[in-house]
Amino acid sequence: MKKKLISLAVAGALATPMVASAQGTNVTIFGSVQAEYATVDYDGFTSQALIGDDTGRSRWGLHVVEQLGSGLKAKAHIEYGFNTGSGDLGVARERWVALANDAWGEVKFGRVQSPFKDFAGGQTIDPFAYTTLQAAGSGGTMTASRNGMGSGAQSFVNSAARYDSPTVEGFSFAALLMPGDSNRLDPIGGNGDPTNAGGEDGEWDFQITGKYEANVADHNVGVFGGYSRDNISTNQKALQGIGADDEEVWRGGASWSFMDFRLSGQYENVNNASINGAASCTSAAQLGSAGDPRAQCNSAMNVNGDGHLWFVGAEYAIGSTRLVAQGGMSEADRTTAANKREVSSFTVGAIHNLSKRSSLFGGYQRNMIDDRNAVFRDSNVYTVGMRHNF
Repeated sequence: MKKKLISLAVAGALATPMVASAQGTNVTIFGSVQAEYATVDYDGFTSQALIGDDTGRSRWGLHVVEQLGSGLKAKAHIEYGFNTGSGDLGVARERWVALANDAWGEVKFGRVQSPFKDFAGGQTIDPFAYTTLQAAGSGGTMTASRNGMGSGAQSFVNSAARYDSPTVEGFSFAALLMPGDSNRLDPIGGNGDPTNAGGEDGEWDFQITGKYEANVADHNVGVFGGYSRDNISTNQKALQGIGADDEEVWRGGASWSFMDFRLSGQYENVNNASINGAASCTSAAQLGSAGDPRAQCNSAMNVNGDGHLWFVGAEYAIGSTRLVAQGGMSEADRTTAANKREVSSFTVGAIHNLSKRSSLFGGYQRNMIDDRNAVFRDSNVYTVGMRHNF
């Protein structure tokens, strides 16, 4: 008996520091696992099918919150994505630390999502985000910039600071700042591509967004807008050629819901699309990397060119099922280096909640493309899948 008491006492003494260090700290393990059977059928080609999660919904991670006192909190977030249809062990998603207070908001430092993606419009108004029916990238009706400043799947902003304000009388805003100097440690750019290099004269990319939400007589109304600027260096201007300049994207939109019905939409205007910005997509947003027969970035603008994209969607809930219809168009204006391209698409489908954590989804998307270079083609997309959140 004495030996047991001594053992318990020693164990308790050893455990005490661990318990003390955990006081006021909450660690949450979270994640999502998704698989879908999807077919992409391009006109004139054999259809391509997959079972997996090429759009990057599946993920897992840790979220840590420590109470510092006087309403101040310290946070940390680590997140990895994976593909259920392959042996992929995980790719980096968000990674940041933050300070937060209910009175003045939250500021994050590290690898974050852009406000265009998760705050004002973007994937917040697309119920099929992270599926092959998504509006960004291959869907062609939302920007999906590879530099992370858009709303594409697996699109994150490196070396950034982001601030999210508290909501005051329905108003809130979010701002992001990314020092372009961050890539000076790699003077030839990522993967040997000098267009990825920053430089002292290409610094301080930023994005700012705001929104207002109100509930009046059971009608929930929201409006949002934002501005994104991707400054390019002298080296990048030389590589992109005549007409190269800092990329600018303006966005505006709104949503309205009443009982079981919801409408939403947004418009984006792009000026001076850069190689790694609005003229490109992430691999997940375009359903594959370069060389993949399924890969098609319908939302891409021409390099150094202007353009615009618009999206509109409607949802109606019947019990545990949401019926979805959405669509829109993108237009890449002609430049000296490329010809004009127009894309229009529509999507219909449904999402059925099996529980608060598990759901089934499926639907059809048609993409119609007028490409004067005859590179992009019309396509039919079909999918059915399952998702579980934890």
